[in-house]
Amino acid sequence: MALFNRKNADAPTTSTAALTVDPALAALTGDYAIDPAHSSIGFTVRHAMVTNVRGSFGEHEGTLKLDGSDPSRSSASIDVKIASVDTGIADRDGHLVSGDFFDAEKFPLMTFRSTATEALGDDTYRITGDLTIKDVTRPLSIDLEFNGSATDPYGNQRVGFEGNAVILRSDWGLTYNAALETGGVLVGDKIKLNFDISAIKAAPQA
Repeated sequence: MALFNRKNADAPTTSTAALTVDPALAALTGDYAIDPAHSSIGFTVRHAMVTNVRGSFGEHEGTLKLDGSDPSRSSASIDVKIASVDTGIADRDGHLVSGDFFDAEKFPLMTFRSTATEALGDDTYRITGDLTIKDVTRPLSIDLEFNGSATDPYGNQRVGFEGNAVILRSDWGLTYNAALETGGVLVGDKIKLNFDISAIKAAPQA
């Protein structure tokens, strides 16, 4: 169920003026903490021009501020611990956290701070913000699908989102590579990011 229902199916998808608010989803408005045990932040990158390597960051935390009546007022903040990178190969992970790539000792966190949110329709949203890796900050837009809400067995109200984005790692100064004898390079520049987020609503303050 979308955060908004359309009055006019021909209206622009990014206009909230022609939208009516679903009361059940407006009730989801509030502050949420991302549950790292039930969320994932992953990536895919081309290796040796012929296959993909997939990995994820096991340690991350963040908050969401959701406004079910007006998604443009929603926001997100996420911190990712670089040293928690996991591609399934310890030597490769060690190389990724070294100075050739992330230099995790000097720059332990990758951060995202949203600056704008818009509804695209059909349970989809675009959140735009600043992604900082090492000492470089650049804009990033993430397309998200709202997966719904539920109350878990412990009484927590949860919301779920999944989404993706594509970046060029060279835009953030991650330029290490090695040439292949057959042509091309060892590590692709394009990185596919994927997000699967479960967040718990904070209890109302007394």
